[in-house]
Amino acid sequence: MKLNLKHYLFIFSVLCIGLHSNAQFSKATSRWKALFAVGFNYPTTDGFVDGTYAQSVNFPTVNIGVQHMFKRAYGVKLDYGFNRFKNDDGSPEFKVNYSRVNAQFVFDPTEYLGFLPRRFRTILHAGPGLSFAKPLGNLGDNKQTYLNLLGGLELHYAINEKVSLYTDVAYIYGLTSLDDYNPAISGLGAFNGSVFNVTFGIAVSLSGCQYCD
Repeated sequence: MKLNLKHYLFIFSVLCIGLHSNAQFSKATSRWKALFAVGFNYPTTDGFVDGTYAQSVNFPTVNIGVQHMFKRAYGVKLDYGFNRFKNDDGSPEFKVNYSRVNAQFVFDPTEYLGFLPRRFRTILHAGPGLSFAKPLGNLGDNKQTYLNLLGGLELHYAINEKVSLYTDVAYIYGLTSLDDYNPAISGLGAFNGSVFNVTFGIAVSLSGCQYCD
């Protein structure tokens, strides 16, 4: 009887510790995070002169950023993104390096959704930025710099309290126009448009796991 009682007490203690850990894990949020992701991109056709267009799927896309949460549900993020895309079959040959810097507002609606598993979180992010498009080769003089607006959705899966894997679907809308190209041939290989990104990455806590409220 004593053996069984000790056995039950041990199981009860483990369950209590496990439940307590789960509660802490689900409520804690890191104030500072570093984010790194890679993936692919699609530049919209309206960003090129007539007769010029890029492949539907282009590699690579690389995003690097740092995020700070003021509260559990909202914060800010500063990030840099690099994309390369090239011509599709039937288009004049070109390659373009497209990079951007964005300051974004971050909103985490996970606590309000209620249906996601404990280790999952959703992140909405949006904000203004600056885009830099530079064709490679002898088209390098057709580089462009213009403003953009970025909006995206991230889905995070926490491996532990400090590290999570995530995917990000984002659209970078270029606040620009092709009217600068006249005649059209002067704009061959240049890009004044928007980019759709899908990336997969890792987020690492820089400040430990803590309550942000």
